[in-house]
Amino acid sequence: MGSIERLDPALDALLDTTSKIEVLADGFVWSEGPVWSDTLQALLFSDVPENKIYQWSEKGGLQIYLTPSGYTGSVPRGGEPGSNGLLIRNHQLYLAQHGDRRIARMEADLFHPQSAFTAIADKFEGKRLNSPNDLVMDRQGNVFFTDPPYGLLKNDQDSSKETAWQGVYRVSAEGKVRLLTDSLTRPNGIALSPDEGTLFVANSDPEKPRWYAYELKADSVAGGRIFYDASREAAAAPGSPDGMKMHPAGYLIASGPGGIMIFTLEGKVIGRIRLPASTANCGLDTAMDYLYITADNYLLRVRLKD
Repeated sequence: MGSIERLDPALDALLDTTSKIEVLADGFVWSEGPVWSDTLQALLFSDVPENKIYQWSEKGGLQIYLTPSGYTGSVPRGGEPGSNGLLIRNHQLYLAQHGDRRIARMEADLFHPQSAFTAIADKFEGKRLNSPNDLVMDRQGNVFFTDPPYGLLKNDQDSSKETAWQGVYRVSAEGKVRLLTDSLTRPNGIALSPDEGTLFVANSDPEKPRWYAYELKADSVAGGRIFYDASREAAAAPGSPDGMKMHPAGYLIASGPGGIMIFTLEGKVIGRIRLPASTANCGLDTAMDYLYITADNYLLRVRLKD
C-alpha cells in the first residue's frame, strides 16, 4: 500500500525506499494519535468518531483498549467526540479529549484502563477550551497542545464555543495554562525539536496548509516563521498538515497532503511516504524500529533503519 520516495540522500539514514508499508489493521472511522507503550509492548491509538482507543501488538493483535475515550457525557452526541492525540509519560496516559474539551490524564494504570480522568487543562482565563487536538510534553513535564474547533459539532459556529480564537497553549507542570499564540486558523499537530528550543505546529486549514516553527522562551514563543508551505502539495493530493513526531536524530516526520513528509530541521523535504488515504498522524516506538501511521480507516507500519 503506497510507496516511499527518496528526495535527498539524507533519507538513507532513516528509511529504505524498498521498505514495505504494512497494513496492521483497518475498518476504523478516523484513526488518530498513535503512541507506543513500552509497558504494554503495544501501540495505542484513537478512533475519534467512535470515542474509542484501540491497542495493537504483535502478540495480541487488535483489541479495544478504552471506551469512552474523549467524551464521558450521558447525552449521546455525534461528530468527533473521542480522544485524539495521546501521550505516555511515567507509565501514565495523557489524552487530548475532543468531547470533554480538555487535556486529561487517565487515573488508572496502563494494564487496567478505565474512563476515569483528571483534567490537566480545560479552561483558559475562565473560558472553556474548544476541543484539544494534539499534545507533546517536554522533559520538565510542561504540556504543549493545540486547540482547534474540530470536536465542536458546528466547529467555529458552535454556540458552545467560548474563545474567539483557535489556540496553541502551554500548561506547566504546576497546572498554569498559558496561551502561546492565537494566530493560526486550524492548529493541529505539534512537536518539539530534540533540544526543545523550537516548537513545530501544523496548520490544517486547506487555505493555509503550513507548518510553523516557534522559538520557545520561558513562558512564551517568538518567531512563528513558516517552516514549510504545503499549498502545492495540497492542491495535488488529499490531506492537510496534521499530526507529527520528532525523530531523536532530528527528522520531523509529519502527516500531510499525500501521506507522510520527512523534513530536516531546516525545513528541507528529504522523503515522502505516499499513501492513497488521508493521513492523520504518526508515531515511533522507543527503539525507533518502526514508524506507525494512522491514515483514515487504516493503521500502518513502516520499518526504519537501525
